[in-house]
Amino acid sequence: MSVDGWMTGTKTPFEKGGRPRQWAGGFAAFAIAMTGIAAHAQPSDPRKSGTEYLSPATRALQSNDAENPAMLWVKAGEALFNEKPGADRKSCADCHTATVRPLKGIAAGYPRFSIAANRPLNLSMQINLCRQQHQKAATLQHESRELVSLETYVAHQSRGQPIAPWRDARMSQAFINGERHFKTRIGALDLSCADCHDRQAGKQLAGNVIPQAHPTAYPLYRLEWQGVGTLSRRIRNCMSGVRAEPFAHASAEMIELETYLASRAAGMTLETPGVRP
Repeated sequence: MSVDGWMTGTKTPFEKGGRPRQWAGGFAAFAIAMTGIAAHAQPSDPRKSGTEYLSPATRALQSNDAENPAMLWVKAGEALFNEKPGADRKSCADCHTATVRPLKGIAAGYPRFSIAANRPLNLSMQINLCRQQHQKAATLQHESRELVSLETYVAHQSRGQPIAPWRDARMSQAFINGERHFKTRIGALDLSCADCHDRQAGKQLAGNVIPQAHPTAYPLYRLEWQGVGTLSRRIRNCMSGVRAEPFAHASAEMIELETYLASRAAGMTLETPGVRP
């Protein structure tokens, strides 16, 4: 789905049951802000994926599935996807087949509003909600190997798809709050996300190039972590780096910031799983 299609009303999937879209007055500010973002999705688009800032060696590692270490998480996630962990003896694969609820494109639309949870959710939260509701299984701990593997596998099925933030009035406040979080200075260093990722993008920090903060490759493998982590983990790392109290996993603030970041990247290609320094 192109950004232009997303902005101009091209029909997109909605909640199960085909419920109608609900357009609220507060959505106007969201739509106006998104028009500016959509305008970037042209041949002159100044936005860059973090992949463009990688060294040739790291980029080659990411592009070769036989060498990309994150593919181990994809394989582990695929095995978990086919397990039947709960009382209902159902696997994720029982519901998500090639013809019914296929995975392709799903990850590109998160965060999104969940009717069942009555709040915006990111992909890992949705996976846990599905485990509770459809498998009668225990939820997985945030950033656990199992949950990250499942999220990486699901996101990998949308590799090559354009990031398409969910068009829903109920996400407008999350976008607005997320933009505020992105631009608010925090911590002992008194820095905002925008101070680095807008004003200093492309410059060096501790030997690495500062990217533009487009979440095109999450979950991804960081050489620093020696493992795969989610966007939430990276945000928390950044907040700790400026000596601020990190947002909790699955908190409203975290999902709001993730919503804004996804909106900034609308139309860019999903690359999961990425590799970063």
